[in-house]
Amino acid sequence: MRFEPAGDPGVPDDRSAARYLVWLAGRQPLLFFAAIGLGVVWMVAQALMPATVGRAVDAGLTHRDQGALVTWGLALLGLGVLQAGAGVLRHRCALHNWLGGAYRTVQVTVGAANRLGAALSRRVAGGEVVSIGTADIGQIGHAIDITARGTGSLVAIATVAVILLSASVPLGLVVVLGVPLLMAVVGLLIRPLHHRQQAYRDSEGELTARAGDIVSGLRVVRGVGGEPVLSARYRARSQELRADGLRVARVESLLEATQILLPGAFLVLVTWLGARFALRGEITAGQLVAFYGYTAFLVSPLRNLTEAVDRLTRGHVAARRVVRLLRLTPELVDPARPAALPAGPGELVDAESGLVVPAGRLTALVAAAPEDAAAIADRLGRYVDADVTLHGVPLREVALAAVRERILVADNDAHLFTGPLRAELDPHDAADPATILAALDAASATDIVDALPDGLDGRVAERGREFSGGQQQRLRLARALVADPETLVLVEPTSAVDAHTEARIAARLGPARRGRTTLVCTTSPLVLGRAEHVVFVADGKVMAEGPHEELLRTEPRYAATVSRGES
Repeated sequence: MRFEPAGDPGVPDDRSAARYLVWLAGRQPLLFFAAIGLGVVWMVAQALMPATVGRAVDAGLTHRDQGALVTWGLALLGLGVLQAGAGVLRHRCALHNWLGGAYRTVQVTVGAANRLGAALSRRVAGGEVVSIGTADIGQIGHAIDITARGTGSLVAIATVAVILLSASVPLGLVVVLGVPLLMAVVGLLIRPLHHRQQAYRDSEGELTARAGDIVSGLRVVRGVGGEPVLSARYRARSQELRADGLRVARVESLLEATQILLPGAFLVLVTWLGARFALRGEITAGQLVAFYGYTAFLVSPLRNLTEAVDRLTRGHVAARRVVRLLRLTPELVDPARPAALPAGPGELVDAESGLVVPAGRLTALVAAAPEDAAAIADRLGRYVDADVTLHGVPLREVALAAVRERILVADNDAHLFTGPLRAELDPHDAADPATILAALDAASATDIVDALPDGLDGRVAERGREFSGGQQQRLRLARALVADPETLVLVEPTSAVDAHTEARIAARLGPARRGRTTLVCTTSPLVLGRAEHVVFVADGKVMAEGPHEELLRTEPRYAATVSRGES
């Protein structure tokens, strides 16, 4: 089930982050409540041990009753076994809850990224998504995990308070009033910690995005001599992040010190009071031992409570980042009643530019401004809302899944992912070996596969970094040809290859796509000479169309664009 926050999808708020954490806990209710129940048993068993020791002292040692001593000793042993068993099972359930909360967050984040599609990069920085998958999932998992120990600690403190009140009202009141006071002091540190963690998390996401941009463009940066400048900027920004981290650490160090100091002071106070009451004969020696045991024991639940506040705060900050991503809505949505497209290739028409792509033919698009070609490709693939028709049916009336199945836009921003090359070329594992080899031949990429030790079974490194720019471009073209869509839109598919390779691709592309609709956005004379039909676009509008040679003679701006000259 997908988490669907209510309200305005563009404005995240604190309540939605809390709801997200509750939603995560509710995905595995049996394990979640089992961990809480076991946490209560685990802590209460520990809370009853001092009382058992006190009874053993009073009934066994003071009165020299061996039977009572054995009885209370066995009771203490039973509590120890119960505490150990419940602790082991609680930890296992809590670990399942941690993993469930963390990796279900990964699932919903990936689902949101898929839902946003091409709009993701325009709406969210890449570093933000990476930070969710690396840093935030851990904080969210801890927030789900700590609920078991936190609840058990609250019940244990209440149990101790009842026991102390029944034995000594003043000591019981010290516990009843002292614990809220300790938590109030901790709460004074939580609010500034919350704000500083939020600022640190924002800075971390920005720096991660900047690092990704630098790595992806490192070759270009080095080519223009910009590496020292970017390095200096990154170093300065990382120092700002370091300063943010130190500000968080200062508050965290105070919180950690408080977790030690205040429970310790509480322990000293209760022990001192208990000793005075014992000397005055108001409590027995066994009760004094029990009171000391209680105060020593209370250090653990009090630390658990302060840790719970800390982790819930961190989890809340992380959940707000996740909810902010989940609240983003796609720019394009399916119509209420999707229209059906006729079978087979059809004429593709872009009303804004006046472009008509004939069905079943290889058409080339030459744009005086490269951004015009990219904009037309986006409209034809319905990556933006536009008046585009296929078979005369407006694409905005067709389900997005059907559009993606019928029309494939392949540009140079597409990535090569890590994994076997065969799976990279055929992600759906639907093509036979002959189809893959034919696509590689059409893309003039067989030499790339032959050079790999394991051929098609060789592994592609991250973003295909072991391949040159031209090799990556040819592999992307081969992947598009393996998909064999009904309509294929290629944006500058040969811009990074040499002239000989470009000539081979131009000669083989038409036969490889025979009977299918293909639009190639290019200014390469080698590709244009092989196209069945050429369309020239200037200022976003179709200005001329016809064979390549005819346009060279009759359209000066076309000739200037193709020859990279000036009209």
